[in-house]
Amino acid sequence: MRLLRVNLILFEPAELARPLPRTDPRARHILEVLRRQSGGTFDAGQVNGPRGKATLGAIDPAGLHLTFAWGPPPAPPDPITLLVGLPRPQTARDILRDATTLGVSALHFVRTEKTEASYAQSTLWTSGEWRRHLWTGAEQAFDTRIPEVTSGRRLADVLATLPAASARLALDHYESPSPLSGYTGAAATPHVLALGGERGWSGPDRDALRQGGFQLVHLGPRILRTETAVVAALTLLRARLGLM
Repeated sequence: MRLLRVNLILFEPAELARPLPRTDPRARHILEVLRRQSGGTFDAGQVNGPRGKATLGAIDPAGLHLTFAWGPPPAPPDPITLLVGLPRPQTARDILRDATTLGVSALHFVRTEKTEASYAQSTLWTSGEWRRHLWTGAEQAFDTRIPEVTSGRRLADVLATLPAASARLALDHYESPSPLSGYTGAAATPHVLALGGERGWSGPDRDALRQGGFQLVHLGPRILRTETAVVAALTLLRARLGLM
């Protein structure tokens, strides 16, 4: 398997005091891609903690012995929650990675009326694989902050848990009266951005969103793939909020 270069190598706090096993993909990356030898340094981060520099010490059968020098803690994540109708697993993988790269505080993959029930049973969710895609997105962004993620809950259940003071926007190609590009809001206000799954929202879904305080908006006349719409909508919203 070809190893791709990443911008930051992440570690859980519990890993810092023990050798990194030679079989760990991060060890392979340090040795084979970064080509570090004893005494070499590279950019490292603690999950949801500070960034800093790691120094490679001894390399032996137990693994790579690392020491760390950390900088200040990170700023709080940007107050954007992404709510997405549960898509097919490959689409969800792309969204997990790219939404983390762009920056969100939470990601909720919800069951809607049009959700294919089998998607929730994918090994992406049952095996914990989804966490790896968050790490990939954070490492690409040179960031340590990992969003909260839930999957498989009903739309109505998630709507009931959203912050009461949040501004709420839902993408809808068919009934939205205004473009997302014209939205104005304050960066300090928590925002929730909702997108339907690959088959869009149903009528009852739209009713639930409207009753939940969501304003329907659109991205223009072209119909986009779910993963493309997520990137476009997050980019637009972040730009409108002055977060770019």
